[in-house]
Amino acid sequence: MNLMKLKMTMIGTVTLLIAVSTLFFAIILSLVGVTNLLALALLVIVFNIVQWLIAPFMIDALYKVEEVSGTASPRLHSIVGRLSQRLGLKMPKVMIANIPIPNAFAYGSPIAGSRVAVTRGLLKELEEEEVEAVLGHELGHLKNRDVQVMMFASVLPAIFYYIGYSMMASTWYSGSRDREGGSAAPALIGMVSMAIYWVLTLFVMGLSRLREYYADQRSVSIVEDGARKLSEALAKIVSSTRRMKKYGDTTPTMSSFKALFIEDPDSVERDQAAISSRLFKTDQQLVQEILSRKITITDRILELLSTHPNIVKRIKALQSLT
Repeated sequence: MNLMKLKMTMIGTVTLLIAVSTLFFAIILSLVGVTNLLALALLVIVFNIVQWLIAPFMIDALYKVEEVSGTASPRLHSIVGRLSQRLGLKMPKVMIANIPIPNAFAYGSPIAGSRVAVTRGLLKELEEEEVEAVLGHELGHLKNRDVQVMMFASVLPAIFYYIGYSMMASTWYSGSRDREGGSAAPALIGMVSMAIYWVLTLFVMGLSRLREYYADQRSVSIVEDGARKLSEALAKIVSSTRRMKKYGDTTPTMSSFKALFIEDPDSVERDQAAISSRLFKTDQQLVQEILSRKITITDRILELLSTHPNIVKRIKALQSLT
């Protein structure tokens, strides 16, 4: 899928997400009444904006992230600076997360600024050229404003979740009145709202997967031989994460902001079947082993419930760019 086609698909997904949300929200407003639901929706929006503004500080504390200077890490700064220039992007703060799992993430907010972070595990497990490809991907997220887009998209299902929860809760607390002749409409609206929440969540996850593909393509466009480097990086991240989880060398809070990571650390159980247990392989052997695996119906179903693409499909997409 080329950049233009992928971009149009993402725009279509966002448009559909907004359209579906608006339609069902309008229906529920007409059934329940405007004032209370609009107040609830406004509260959810404000809560999500506040969360977005302070999230970088939460992430820094959770993953023990610290900014590194150009003096302390000149090679890392050089790579980020060079790639930022190629993207026409203001250079973000360069951060290192003190966790063993190899991974990377981009994040930020208007009050915290843009940040790109790599874990100490990534710097240990990957070669410099592979780190470059990973950073190209993360800077692609910043260039595409993915943090802002996904924050906006996640608000829509959240509104329906809280509508559903409040409606069902009000029914539970007023059960005695309902038995005396009250209406069951709030409970029905609550259940429908919860169903809409799950449908919209699937749309948001689909959008997240598309944006991972888009960031991959950004990396390939600015990193020389980027498709090969990023394929090898992803294969080694999956392989190393699987090994560390097997021996318990992980961070307990790893899944809290997993949508930010270049590869979901919780998906290794899903992806581990793509890699045999042999320890000694070349980078390309790892890649080819993943590419040789057939994608099953189970894989496709599990992917629908994930913020990241299936590793086999993702590396195949990268190989098509060579």
